[in-house]
Amino acid sequence: MVKKVRKAVIAVAGFGTRFLPITKTIPKEMLPILNKPIIQHIVEELSASGIEEIILVTNWQKKAVEDHFDPSIELEHQLIKQGRSALVAQMKKISSLAKFIYIRQIEGYGNALPIITAENIVGDEPFIYAFGDDLVKSRVPFAKQLIETYKKYGCSIVGVQKVSSKEVSKYGIVRLRQKTRFLEDIIEKPSQSEAPSNLAVFGRYLFTPDIFKAMRAVKKGRSDEYWTADGIRILAKTQPIATQKVRGGRWLTTGDPISYLNALIEYALDDPKLKKQITFNK
Repeated sequence: MVKKVRKAVIAVAGFGTRFLPITKTIPKEMLPILNKPIIQHIVEELSASGIEEIILVTNWQKKAVEDHFDPSIELEHQLIKQGRSALVAQMKKISSLAKFIYIRQIEGYGNALPIITAENIVGDEPFIYAFGDDLVKSRVPFAKQLIETYKKYGCSIVGVQKVSSKEVSKYGIVRLRQKTRFLEDIIEKPSQSEAPSNLAVFGRYLFTPDIFKAMRAVKKGRSDEYWTADGIRILAKTQPIATQKVRGGRWLTTGDPISYLNALIEYALDDPKLKKQITFNK
């Protein structure tokens, strides 16, 4: 019987350099998708999937993220005076989505480091790992889909999505074991001719505690950074790792201005009230 998945780690330690100058003072995870910041959409997905404890791996720039999930007593009192009780309830809900723990990332760069940083807090438990700039818009929360697959196979799970052949050079592309959903390898940013598939890895994973040993063995790679893909490749040599496609939705990255704009438009067009009001001037 597999252990219950209660915890999640979100990587929010990046500097958001592709969004400068706005990210000089505003964390990129706090950029809005309609009336919610990106990070809240991710936290709501995790909470709706049964996650009870969320560990946010941050840096010195991320105080706004911490403040967002803290209760705002003064603001709530002001709203009560204005008779806006529905908005007060909405504000209170934010801080009750989960138990939040904040920890500063250890020295270095790369998306593998938040996992190593959170090891002592996660302990000997399976956990969801999410990038703070990747959204998954789906009818069933994607973290819940990962948990369902984990219950079936009892191993680490990697979220994947099909991309066009023109896009494979932007992502880590998986090679699957023949006629299975299990991962054999990940090729970082291959050319079209080198790509083993069109399945790209994105920022949603479910890891068993075995990932910590693998991540500690990761060496600096491209751009002098420590990469999650390298740790997964190490783990795959000794343990099965399943892949999970998004059912009933899709992954939307917000990691650069154009991707962010496309995600924002998609969320806006999915809102019936907003869709009627949106105009595009040619």
